[in-house]
Amino acid sequence: MIVNSILDTIGRTPLLFIPLRGGEVSLYLKLEMFNPCGSMKDRMALAMINRLPTSSKEETIDIVESSSGNTATALAMIAAARKIRFTALMDSHASLDKILTIRAFGSNVRVVGSGDGVLETDIRDREAMRISIEEGAYWTEQHNNPANAAGYAELAAELLDDLGATITHLVCAIGTGGSLCGSARQLRMHIPELQVIGVEPVGSIIFGGEGRDYLQSGTGTPEGADVGLVIDYDVIDAGRKVSDDMAFSTCHYLAQQHGLLVGGSTGGAIYEALSVAQHAPIGSRIVTIACDSGTKYLDSVFNRDWLSIHGIQIVDIEEHFGGLLRTRQLH
Repeated sequence: MIVNSILDTIGRTPLLFIPLRGGEVSLYLKLEMFNPCGSMKDRMALAMINRLPTSSKEETIDIVESSSGNTATALAMIAAARKIRFTALMDSHASLDKILTIRAFGSNVRVVGSGDGVLETDIRDREAMRISIEEGAYWTEQHNNPANAAGYAELAAELLDDLGATITHLVCAIGTGGSLCGSARQLRMHIPELQVIGVEPVGSIIFGGEGRDYLQSGTGTPEGADVGLVIDYDVIDAGRKVSDDMAFSTCHYLAQQHGLLVGGSTGGAIYEALSVAQHAPIGSRIVTIACDSGTKYLDSVFNRDWLSIHGIQIVDIEEHFGGLLRTRQLH
């Protein structure tokens, strides 16, 4: 396939079938790490740029966004391809690899916060607002931008192309809400009875409950932060919480039994999808979005020393689910 721009490679990602013992229930993972910047955020970042105000489409436009990494990386790639100036506002604990990637695309990174326990998401957003007002940059404001959810309409179309109207459950991580709510809204037009389940870390407040620190990156809403307007509770049937222990244990299971590296938020979503599969009716087809690649978390989720420092316990997921998962077969 010959393309005219790197942006033409966004989307049409593969769907991976995970065998469950007995074949009575099917689990499919939409592998969004095959997008050019390695995450599903490429889709929504392009949608936000494509929907910039008409008066702001000159080549000299400046944009700014507050991001923990994946959205900023995607925006930096698109900004380079579209000749747009972009500034990313990132946490003091953002990984060096993500910062260097954004700078490699020619974008600017401003690190905000000091890691002293102050809510850095709020600091990032306040700084983005200040830059938009005082410096005239356009704040894409992913948590409240309707283009966020609209950016996943094509993802839903791809799922329908691959599986038709046979999908029974959509179980996905929820952060800004764009991927889950945008995909669910489109799928429901063809599958009215679809069960939609949002998954957040224990400690996130999207579905209520007590807020506390969590280590799953790029998902949930921490205590003290506002839940974004992109989240549409009307399309979500249930909200579930998954601990860091179980999310990261699922990441280790997928890496060692399926050769698949995924990030912590995806681990949490897949853990919940497996929980749903335990009790789902025969013939159920469960889909979850594998948000990004675990290669971005080799120094955390897959680092035994880091896990030990943070008190994370890795458990045997196959044993935990009591025979649901088919034992790996040698070929």
